[in-house]
This record gives sequence, structure tokens and C-alpha cells, in this order.
Amino acid sequence: MTDNPDNSVCVIIAAKNAADTIAAAISSALADIYVAEVIVVDDGSTDGTSEAAGGADDASGRLRIIRFDANRGPSYARNHAISCSSAALISILDADDFFIPGRFSHLLSTRDWDMAADNIVFVDQRWVSHFNTLAIDTFPPETWFLDLPTFVDRNISRRSKQRGELGFLKPVIRREFLDRHSLRYNEKLRLGEDYDLYTRALALGARFQIINNCGYGAVVRADSLSGRHRTDDLKQLADADRALLDSGMLSGGGLEAVREHERHIRSKFHHRQFLDVKSQKGLAAAAVYGLRNPSAVFPIARGILTDKFDGAVKNRSTAPQIKPELRYLFPATAKTQ
Repeated sequence: MTDNPDNSVCVIIAAKNAADTIAAAISSALADIYVAEVIVVDDGSTDGTSEAAGGADDASGRLRIIRFDANRGPSYARNHAISCSSAALISILDADDFFIPGRFSHLLSTRDWDMAADNIVFVDQRWVSHFNTLAIDTFPPETWFLDLPTFVDRNISRRSKQRGELGFLKPVIRREFLDRHSLRYNEKLRLGEDYDLYTRALALGARFQIINNCGYGAVVRADSLSGRHRTDDLKQLADADRALLDSGMLSGGGLEAVREHERHIRSKFHHRQFLDVKSQKGLAAAAVYGLRNPSAVFPIARGILTDKFDGAVKNRSTAPQIKPELRYLFPATAKTQ
């Protein structure tokens, strides 16, 4: 472990039913010399996640496992871990992801930032057991700073353009910045909690540095939490945007970007709510829902057409499943394109 307390990192892993992956995640964190603490919060698991986490202990005294009897959600779990930690830097690691060796030596090579994140390699779950970090491309050691309008815009999905998934970023964050602004995860959110925290941090003036070096491995799963979110999760995320818009903290491009994101998420909520009403009460009741919410009519219609188009494309696809090329969050030659 590093002797410089200003560079000490606490890695926080909120986990629910992650017995199959948690050990690999923990081991990748404990392998880094800058990691002073690894705090695992077992958020109401029923599959032996805590026991699997304990099996990854390297006897260095850095691993702590906290177990909740009932699920409280990732935001609550992370906030609780932050309150239990003491390291100068906070880093989030999802329970089925992993750090690339040497990650923090790259991230901590400069100091003029409040948050610092790196490139992400996305690995299909079908190939993760055969994945070798030596296969990761080498990127130029370029750094740049992410602004609020760019970050928010890159979290809005558009059919004609890949959004860039900047909400997947897993930065290391200075505890001093979090504490100075009383900034924590929004515990109402079970979807987009990272997006919300980073947006509020940027609105508060956080210097968010990005480095092209690839240090985080994200496992892409067909049954990921983001693909199983509840209709109310979308409403809560849109409401979080609305609260920020009403706070008076935003102006200019940041204000417009968050406003557009709120409209985007609200539209997805109305579409999902329409489908829920249709499933539970029938088409007539769903039509009444639409008529009672005139602003939802266009989002509902667009969502239905999009679903039909995507279904048709999927049905026409007969290509065999082959091992894909590795995909990266940031291309080697461009920062935000």
C-alpha cells in the first residue's frame, strides 16, 4: 500500500446476489498498491455473497464486509460505506466488474482534479472467463476535462448516434470535495444514481479529469440491473433532474442539457407507464391514461414505434454469435465523438 495518505483509496462495492463474481472484483481491487480499504456492502443477498467475498480476503486487513438483512439499494449502500471509510479517495467498483492492473498509478499521476476517471473496456459476459488484460489496447496518455453539458448530453440516447455511455464512468473522487459540498448519492434512486451524483458534482464546479488509459473492465450482461429497472425508477430519475433544474444551480449549456435529459427520461417513463397500464388493465385504460396526460401522447407513440422497429430488426437478424472485438468507452483518436 502507498505511504502517502493523500493517495489512499477506498474501494466501495455494493453487491446483491453477486456470489459468482464478487471474489474477482475484490481481488482486482486488493491487488492495487494504492487501495487502503475495500468495503463490500452485501445489500440483502440470498446467495452467499458475503461468504464469497470473505473468501477473497488477502489477510492484509484492508477488506471489510458489511451485510444488510434487507435490500436498501445501491445509493444507500454506497453512502453507508462512505460513512464507514477513512481514505482520502473514494472509488466505486460494481460487483461484477474489475480493475485493470495499475489503474490508480495512472489516475493519481496528476493532482489537479476533484474527480478522475479512465477509459472502460466492455467485456461480454460470455467471454469474460477467457479475458486477458494483456489484450487491452494501449491508448495515448492524454488527459482532458469533462464539462457538465457534454456529460449530460452523452447520457441521452439517440437512434442515429451512440451516446457514449458517460454514466458508466467510475471515477475516483476526493472525499474532501464530497464533504465540503455535503454531496452523497441520492437514496431515492435505483437507476442513474451515478449520473445524478456526477451531474450535481459538475454543477458544483467539480474538475472532472478523464484519462484515455483503460483501467476499468465492465462486464456486459443481458440481465443487468439497468435492463430490469422499474417504471418508478424512471420517474425518480426524471424527478432528480427536475429538482436540480429547480435548484437554481444551473445556467447556460448545463441548464439546457439537464432540461433535455429530464424530457428524455420523462418520455421513457410515460411510455413504460402506458405499457404497465395496458398490461394490468387493458388497452382502453391505457388509452385513457394517454388522454389524461396530453404531454405523454407523443412519447408514448414514439416509444411504441421504436419497440416495433427494434423488434423487426431483431427478428431479421440471423447472424451467428461470434466472439466480438473489445469495445471501449473512448475511441483511441477522439475524446467526445
